[in-house]
Amino acid sequence: MAETNALPLAISMGEPAGIGPDLILQMFAAREELDLPPFLVFGHLGFLQSRAQRLGLAVELAASTPDTAANTFETALPVFHLEGLVPDKPGDPSPLSGKLVIEAIAQAVNATLTGACRGLVTAPIHKQSLYVAGFRYPGHTEYLAALCTKNGATPTPVMMLAHGDLRVVPATIHVPISAVPGLLTRDLLVETGRILAQSLRTRFGIETPRIALAGLNPHAGEGGAIGREDEAIIAPTVSQLRFEGIEADGPIPADTLFYLPHWRKYDGVVAMYHDQALIPIKTVAFEEAVNVTLGLPFVRTSPDHGTAFDLAGTGKASPKSFIAAIRMTDRLTRGEMPPTAR
Repeated sequence: MAETNALPLAISMGEPAGIGPDLILQMFAAREELDLPPFLVFGHLGFLQSRAQRLGLAVELAASTPDTAANTFETALPVFHLEGLVPDKPGDPSPLSGKLVIEAIAQAVNATLTGACRGLVTAPIHKQSLYVAGFRYPGHTEYLAALCTKNGATPTPVMMLAHGDLRVVPATIHVPISAVPGLLTRDLLVETGRILAQSLRTRFGIETPRIALAGLNPHAGEGGAIGREDEAIIAPTVSQLRFEGIEADGPIPADTLFYLPHWRKYDGVVAMYHDQALIPIKTVAFEEAVNVTLGLPFVRTSPDHGTAFDLAGTGKASPKSFIAAIRMTDRLTRGEMPPTAR
């Protein structure tokens, strides 16, 4: 086995009709200028060649494996080729591509789990196309966790959005806002807090992480006058985390917690629902935030955007978040994350 830091990163190609393949090709074309580490794309070689031509990118592509990818990367985009039907129709997702997209994720995860690749960066997928191909998971992250099942145990994945020393975790994600109060339990929040604290120690090198839990209701419930969840669920969660030796504060009203000088006092924040987490991080770093999945046995990141069908094939999509995801995966797998500035 090659030295760990010399191994390539794995990148799953994502939805062919979206901007993922475009950005991968654009980043490779500018790899020297961007100073990117070697990566191996899991996808369809012919499709990627077609998309490169459509974008007017003069890049070489070559069938490759994890063992040869780092050397190949110097002159050609290394592709772990998967057979399948992949129409090159930007903005027009086809169910024909679904099986290959699913297989690309599975093969990339396997290469990372076995140590052939250092870490995983996933391009955006289009779930509706995958459902036709037999995809039976609520989302990308749940599928990744299922692929990591070992001895009947499936890891609990936790989504974190990060930019520099700003990190936020939504405790609930793609659910209606009306369902959030019923989904918030002490067990969920304690487990989320544990995984966040553990990941900050082991992945980000923060010896004694300090985390905050945002309040659910305005003014964190104002002592029960504006909802009981903060007092009945979030406050006891904080007490339990402190009992376990985790430096935790909360519930803190979200409208003051995400004021940057306050936010930077913490190494990570647990928000109660999707928009409570994503609005502040996207406000300060719309094109540069990175989605990091905690709780998996390897480093996985992804750009903080979707398939953007309207931009696919145009060459106009910004690669900034994808570049940030690759760089973060590189740093995390090398153990080179800078300490949080306080």
